[in-house]
Amino acid sequence: MQQSIALITDSTCDIPKQWRSDYDIEVVPLTIAWKEQTYLDGVDLEPEVFYRRLESDPVHPTTSQPSPAQFVRAYQQAADKGYQQAVVFTISSAMSGTIASARQAVESSPIPVTVIDGKNNSMGLGWQVIAAARARDAGGDLQRMLTAAENVRKNVAYHISLDTMTYLTRGGRIGDAVSFLDSVLKIKPLIYVKPDTGTVGASIPARSRKAGIEGLYRQFFRTVNSEAPLHITVLHNAAEAEALALAERVREEHHPVELFISIVSPILGTHTGPRAIALCGYSEDW
Repeated sequence: MQQSIALITDSTCDIPKQWRSDYDIEVVPLTIAWKEQTYLDGVDLEPEVFYRRLESDPVHPTTSQPSPAQFVRAYQQAADKGYQQAVVFTISSAMSGTIASARQAVESSPIPVTVIDGKNNSMGLGWQVIAAARARDAGGDLQRMLTAAENVRKNVAYHISLDTMTYLTRGGRIGDAVSFLDSVLKIKPLIYVKPDTGTVGASIPARSRKAGIEGLYRQFFRTVNSEAPLHITVLHNAAEAEALALAERVREEHHPVELFISIVSPILGTHTGPRAIALCGYSEDW
C-alpha cells in the first residue's frame, strides 16, 4: 500500500472508469426506482440503456441517496486494502442527502473518515476528487489533498443546456408556471451550479437547440479564465455527436491541458432529461 488515504465519492461524480481504477477511487452508488424495480446507479443500469428507456417509458423514475450501510461497507473495504484513513467527497448537500448517510456511517467506520460537501455534482464533483487524488499521489498529506480539492471547488464552472424542462417538471424541481411557459414557448433552458452554495441557478434560455449550445459555450468561457491552464469535460445525456463537435471546438479555440467527454449518470439524467449537454471544468488561476 503506497498511499495511506483512501478516496471515496458517490456515483454522481461522472469520473471516467479508467481514472477510478488508476486512482483507486471507491464509488458508492445512489439508487434509481423504476416501477417495481430498483437499480444501483452505474452498476445495474448503464447510462446508454437508461436514456433510451427514459424517453419511451411513461413512468418517471425516482432517485434516492445511498444508505449509511453502503458507506460503512466502503469504509471497511478501504481498511481491508490497508488504508489508514479515508476522505469522502459527496454531491452537494443542497441537492441530495447523500452527505448525511456518509457522515452517519463514520460512527461505524474502522478507520478515521473526513467527509466533504462537494457543493456540486457530475464532474463539478469529479474534478475535485481527481485533484485530491493527484495531490495524494504527489506525496501530499490529507490537508494538501483537501486544499487541492478546495481550489478546484472554488473555481469550477458547470453550465448545462437542457433540451427540455419536461424532466425537471416530472421530478417536481420547478413550479407549474415555469412548466406552462415551457409548453408554450418550447425554450431551451440554460442552468448552472453555483460553486459557493451548491445550488442551481438559471441563465438566459434559448429558443433553439443550436442557440442553446452556443449560449452554453459563451457562458462557460465567460466564467473560466482562458489564459490559465484549463481542465474541461464535455458532458452529455446521450447526445454524443453534439458532444464530440463541442469538444472539438473547445480544443481548437481554447487548447485545454485536459479535455474529455463523459456521459452523465442516470441519477442526474433523471432530472435533466435526454440530450442535455454541458461544459464543466476549471482554470488553474489560484
